[in-house]
Amino acid sequence: MASPVRTLRTDAARNRELLLAAAEDEFAERGLSASVADIARRAGVAKGTVFRHFASKDDLIAVIVSEHLAVLATAAQRLADADDPGAALLEFLTLAASERQQRDLTFLQTVSEADPRVSDVRTALITALTTLVDRARDAEAIRADVTVADIFLLLCAPVHVVENLTDPPPDLWRRYLAIIFDGLRPAGASPLPQPAPDLG
Repeated sequence: MASPVRTLRTDAARNRELLLAAAEDEFAERGLSASVADIARRAGVAKGTVFRHFASKDDLIAVIVSEHLAVLATAAQRLADADDPGAALLEFLTLAASERQQRDLTFLQTVSEADPRVSDVRTALITALTTLVDRARDAEAIRADVTVADIFLLLCAPVHVVENLTDPPPDLWRRYLAIIFDGLRPAGASPLPQPAPDLG
């Protein structure tokens, strides 16, 4: 028989996951106007349960953003030593676009970027992504003037393109990812008109 303490921990972990999933759904549907009460209702818990897990709505947003960025950072770190640097970068971009296609919550980053949890994992992502980009560039899989800032800013581009359609076919974003990645290749490349921005 499970101990009462273990049962409480299991219940708390389940409630936390329910709240994060409900919050993502609410933010996806309502944007930043989603309320804690709405999130609690969707998760099937009391409003007070939200505040037992998250100090505030901003805290909840920071957890959502940091966990999504952590998935990307882990993927970039895993691919850092791949035998084919170009294929590794394409695999990373595919995973990033796939994540965003399921539920694009990038708008939450603007209200959480000052949170140290978000900034720390963002730094880890950029560090790992820099390795991917440098290796792909050294292997001449991408053009010499492409920077990590360019790649970071392109992460959600395929998904945002498809959002311009009312009812896009499934996986249409893959078409635009292929176009983007072809544009990153050195063959036939012409000089870029502006320098890459600074990610800060």
